[in-house]
Amino acid sequence: MKLRMLAAAATATVLVLAPATAATAGGNHGNSCGKQANDTYAELLKCVTLGGVMDHLEAFQKIADRNDDPSYPGTRHAGTEGYANSVKYVAGQLRKAGYKVTLDPFEFQFVFPALLQQLTPVNAEYETGPFTNSPSGDVTGPVIPVDINLTGDRATTSGCEDSDFAGLNFSGPNDIALIQRGGPPDASCTFIVKAQNAQEAGAEAVIIFNQGNDPTREGLIVGTLGENPPITIPVVGASFATGVALAQAGSTAHVRILPSETRTDVNVIAELPGKNRDNVVMAGAHLDSETEGPGINDNGSGSAAILETALQMAKVKPQNTVRFAWWGAEELGLIGSTAYVEELTQAERDRIALYLNYDMVGSPNYIFMVYDADESSFPAPVAVPPGSTAIEDLYESYYTWKGEPYDDAEFSGRSDYQAFIEAGIPSGGLFTGAEVVKTEEQQAIWGGVAGESFDQCYHIACDDIDNLDKHALEVNSDLIAFAQLTFAYSTESVNGVPGKKVPGKPIKLPAPAGPQGTFTSTDGGDAPHHPED
Repeated sequence: MKLRMLAAAATATVLVLAPATAATAGGNHGNSCGKQANDTYAELLKCVTLGGVMDHLEAFQKIADRNDDPSYPGTRHAGTEGYANSVKYVAGQLRKAGYKVTLDPFEFQFVFPALLQQLTPVNAEYETGPFTNSPSGDVTGPVIPVDINLTGDRATTSGCEDSDFAGLNFSGPNDIALIQRGGPPDASCTFIVKAQNAQEAGAEAVIIFNQGNDPTREGLIVGTLGENPPITIPVVGASFATGVALAQAGSTAHVRILPSETRTDVNVIAELPGKNRDNVVMAGAHLDSETEGPGINDNGSGSAAILETALQMAKVKPQNTVRFAWWGAEELGLIGSTAYVEELTQAERDRIALYLNYDMVGSPNYIFMVYDADESSFPAPVAVPPGSTAIEDLYESYYTWKGEPYDDAEFSGRSDYQAFIEAGIPSGGLFTGAEVVKTEEQQAIWGGVAGESFDQCYHIACDDIDNLDKHALEVNSDLIAFAQLTFAYSTESVNGVPGKKVPGKPIKLPAPAGPQGTFTSTDGGDAPHHPED
């Protein structure tokens, strides 16, 4: 396949970049962990430590800090030096531990930073971003608000109907439509509808700003226009506050989206051969950050936790083959993981017994959540592969064993497990929350602060080394290791393939205590990366 043919060039590109100078992380932690097999629960859980995971996160922070890429400095975004050095760090750690590491290439469209500058009645530059699959363009002209509502409940269907544009003057050569997020309850008014209506009304550019009707709809909104949208003009996002500023009488602005370019990046794949080469236990986490910061919780947390698990399992001689993956360009639309699954033959897909996904496992205002494969709390918007409920049960039993309350997260496919579940591979995962706001009930159960997001730094610059809850990270790192070792020896509960007991003293997990049931909405705390409305 074309992606495979790019492997040599992609590998060379990664390896010539300057190495991260962070100290070697993980490893022995001053004890015997590097010398023993760590093939028992007691050994592995002792050796996978919060300190080891934090070492990796400190390294990721330093990599981001030293990334002076003019497009996205201070990040580990796909296509930048920050991501390339994250790959080099992870691959280097794994090679030192004895893993065979594959750098699996994929192509993607690298999007340059967009510009949103108000020229009158004030001169200010605002945080923005191009909507996914927006055309490029450079437009300077008057800003024309379209049926917006800045007061009261801020309920709006701005830009949803042709009639919203009636009486507005879009006859000039460089008119910019200012449209507010929001629509009817049936979600029929997507961003595509708003942008297309503006285009047909004569606008040369579109700014879609957040609705402002609750705390989760105040900040910058950058959504998607879907695949191959019928849009020919640039579409950028803005916060509610930016929308208010741009709605002033006499407002003019400059909107610019540069053409994207095709780049090649890599997923990092490491494998530990088992006695059964045809029954692969796979775990993954996305390694890239968003464009605004170092991405330490999203998703340094998952990446560091599976890296430390992999290092401490390096001497295990498992029954099943164990495979770890660090995905690229998840923040651009699950690109790396999707490319990986698509390039597998059906026989290769059939070898994968299960896939475990870890995306944001240390949120600072956390609650513990498990992907709801049995749909006990939320009907899944995707087909749940058979066997996935056994993965959920293992996670829930572990939390119960440790006395940690947990809740369900919608089994949505909104992270790197999407391609696996679409291929019918049993999947599961953990999640500690993103921009959804914690309730008073959840505060009473897990602590933290009600009325604030699970991660107030979600997709912004402050997602740094201080943006973690260490208790959540430690519990989940142990659970990640526990699950990996369990399935390394037997996946019989998932796919019926007989295995063996984990060596050492057995652990009898209790039955799951059951989710706390604290969500009244259908998102289960699992808000999409690219909201549609």
